[in-house]
Amino acid sequence: MKNLLLSLLPASDLKLLAPHLKPAYFEQHHLLFEADERIGYVYFPTGAVVSLVVTLSTGEIIEAAMVGVDGVLGASAALDGKISLSRGIVQLAGEIAVCDIDALKSAALQSTKLFSLLIRHEQTVYAQAQQSAACFATHQVEARLCRWLLRARDLSASDNLPFTQEYLAEMLGVRRTSVTEVAHTLQEAGLIKYARGKIQIVNAGGLRASACECYASVKAHYQKLIGPSPR
Repeated sequence: MKNLLLSLLPASDLKLLAPHLKPAYFEQHHLLFEADERIGYVYFPTGAVVSLVVTLSTGEIIEAAMVGVDGVLGASAALDGKISLSRGIVQLAGEIAVCDIDALKSAALQSTKLFSLLIRHEQTVYAQAQQSAACFATHQVEARLCRWLLRARDLSASDNLPFTQEYLAEMLGVRRTSVTEVAHTLQEAGLIKYARGKIQIVNAGGLRASACECYASVKAHYQKLIGPSPR
């Protein structure tokens, strides 16, 4: 699987980065970076899916955005942000091309195409975080879970997702009992199959019909700023 952002770069621009991109495999739940800390590396997922989450004083965590083969993590630090504003946690295991932050900054200063692409991608992440805030405030758990599963499906290119109910509840900021009830409803409707911490999406069209508008909105933002998103 290829990273979509890197695939949009002209060959001459990609050559600036290629020597510095080191493939690595990351397990599920691996912490890539912590909030309020300096970032030393930039991550271009080529198979893994990563959640950007905010941790509350109570210990609860809330997902602000999800990034996979459609994007990059840590780019704002390379563009002089330096400090991460959220935690980056691997949501689905897979490969990531890792680049030293100074190497990316140097390449971006030499390539207007790369610099522009990184800025526009940061806008998509910001738009996704805004959409998530509106979603948490106004939409029901069932619609939010459908949206979240579809997004994970798009970025992983798989209908089989290894998520426990505890993890889903954490990402959605709700109680586990709420996820249990909704998962049961979706399974009864023939949209998913759920067993032993694994979810199989069997009716993506049905999930889209039940998802809130945020799923389509996030894809539309990406389309306007960068181009077609996965799936």
